[in-house]
Amino acid sequence: MKIRVNGVDQTLDDNVDPDMPLLWAIRDLLGLTGTKYGCGEALCGSCTVHLDGHAVRSCVTPVRRASGRSVVTIEGLSKDGNHPVQKAWLALRVPQCGFCQSGQIMSAAALLAARPRPTDDEIDTSMAGNLCRCGTYPRIRAAIRKAAGLPEDAT
Repeated sequence: MKIRVNGVDQTLDDNVDPDMPLLWAIRDLLGLTGTKYGCGEALCGSCTVHLDGHAVRSCVTPVRRASGRSVVTIEGLSKDGNHPVQKAWLALRVPQCGFCQSGQIMSAAALLAARPRPTDDEIDTSMAGNLCRCGTYPRIRAAIRKAAGLPEDAT
């Protein structure tokens, strides 16, 4: 099975179960551990990656669904951490414990790719599936607004 991960073509062993969650292929077979396991049921968003530019939950996405397609993980979003969402996250000191943040960033990046200047309602709707036990939601929204070139606080 062939998949493109962060711009690099990868061939997975023929013994890989096609129903294996993409998350385990990314973490265990390819060694990219920035994508986190949270709930295993697509409820928390910690495992969010981009599949052909769309945010998906890799914990419930079978690796066969990625065959012949492009996957971007947090490691591939920007080689130097210079993606506008990553820069806004750092500038506004969004992370607290940080566990959910790679999934949050990947969801935010997908939102801004689809809607470069989202409304607060669009931000809230898009990010609703990403849970943060530390409650950094106000900073997450402010960082998305900053990355979009909008004022950090809605006026």
